[in-house]
Amino acid sequence: MNEIHLNKALRNCLEAIHTFVFVNKFGIIEYINQNYCDLLGIKKEDAIGRNVEDIIPGTRLDVVVKTGKEEVGEIMKFFNHKTQKDIYLVANRIPVIENRQVIGAIGQTTIQDVSLVERLSEEIESLKNKKEYYEEQLNELRQKKYSLSSIIGKSRSIVELKKVITDISDSSLSVLITGETGTGKEVFANTIHRLSSRHDKNFVKINCAAIPKDLLESELFGYEEGAFTGASKKGKIGKFELANNGTLLLDEIGEMPLFLQSKLLRVLQEKEVERVGGTKPIKLNVRIICSTNKDIQELIQKGVFRADLYYRINIVELEIPPLRERLDDIPFLCEHFINKINDEENLNITGIEGNVLEMFKMYSWKGNVRELEHVLERACVMASHGQLKEKDFKFLISRINVEKNSFDEDAIGLLESTKNRSEKEEIIRILIKTNGNKSLTAKILNISRSTLYEKIKSTISKHKIIET
Repeated sequence: MNEIHLNKALRNCLEAIHTFVFVNKFGIIEYINQNYCDLLGIKKEDAIGRNVEDIIPGTRLDVVVKTGKEEVGEIMKFFNHKTQKDIYLVANRIPVIENRQVIGAIGQTTIQDVSLVERLSEEIESLKNKKEYYEEQLNELRQKKYSLSSIIGKSRSIVELKKVITDISDSSLSVLITGETGTGKEVFANTIHRLSSRHDKNFVKINCAAIPKDLLESELFGYEEGAFTGASKKGKIGKFELANNGTLLLDEIGEMPLFLQSKLLRVLQEKEVERVGGTKPIKLNVRIICSTNKDIQELIQKGVFRADLYYRINIVELEIPPLRERLDDIPFLCEHFINKINDEENLNITGIEGNVLEMFKMYSWKGNVRELEHVLERACVMASHGQLKEKDFKFLISRINVEKNSFDEDAIGLLESTKNRSEKEEIIRILIKTNGNKSLTAKILNISRSTLYEKIKSTISKHKIIET
């Protein structure tokens, strides 16, 4: 075979390879086949003679030329200038050696079918998102193990809640957790998930109040590329997909806008989701837990929450009592939090005095268990060691005094109101009995006629009085 036929045969071979590019020892492209050009969305004449880094950013072929070390099986991101899309492929970079000298390098990928490339690229992007989420969840689980022992307390209400959780954890029933802010609703949700058969799958949380309403839909359901202005070119999977086969906690469900409530109801009923801008339904197997500090039935009456969605998520309701209704649990909670704070802050707090615990029971704890934890955290850090005493809680004593004074003022106001109401009712009763005779009424009440007039003017103006 002569040189012309050899060159033609060699070119045909190079063109038949999935993708192929050759750079010289200076990193300049000397040959690139049409498949590679199609992958990049460029023309051959625009690539040959150019530095490879300008044409294929992040290629590392220039690095292989310098090191003489091959890089095989590396995942690499390519950019197609025509479609304006990123594509992930497995790339090989091999140095070309002559007389023990590196004279260039060749690069190639392992797939030719562009449609297959795009599908694999989407799958790789999805796996990357899931991998990052798995790592985050794994780190969280390493730090915190949830079980029934995570729910601290021996009060009757807590014992009953633990029994319900034990009964329903391994089912797929939707659960609504209600309670004031700071009562520990997320701890209960975590415990349900950890006790279920889904415990080794994702537990995904989303706060419906913390995400802007115009972004909440895409966060929940995901979106396809180009679904809206500013959307990622690759699209994004939503929280429902991340939670598939696991558990999804919709925190502050009462804050979800009405237009999303209807879509959420449809997802729960049909057990499938469509991404924003998508057309293909994705099958789901997700356990739903919702939590709120709102009165959902009141929201339904106001027309801001769908009744049918409420009945769908409220198959089992767990009402978490406020701390003021489970004061007997305070010693157990204090012990738990002190141990936790000691570990986290490297402290040596040995306990808490009994008179402090009694003082705690005098406080209303509007912030509930979370407020108790923060109060203990502050006292522990300031004391650093030994037993916590009353002097370590001066900041709380001032709160208790303010609360007590406010309560006293309210009580006085209530008594005054009750007194005025009773007096008014007595005056009306006697006026009616005397047929409106003011003089006789004043005599019966043992007050002056002028005093009676003042009381009538301020409290009983709407009643007809007979002047006598």
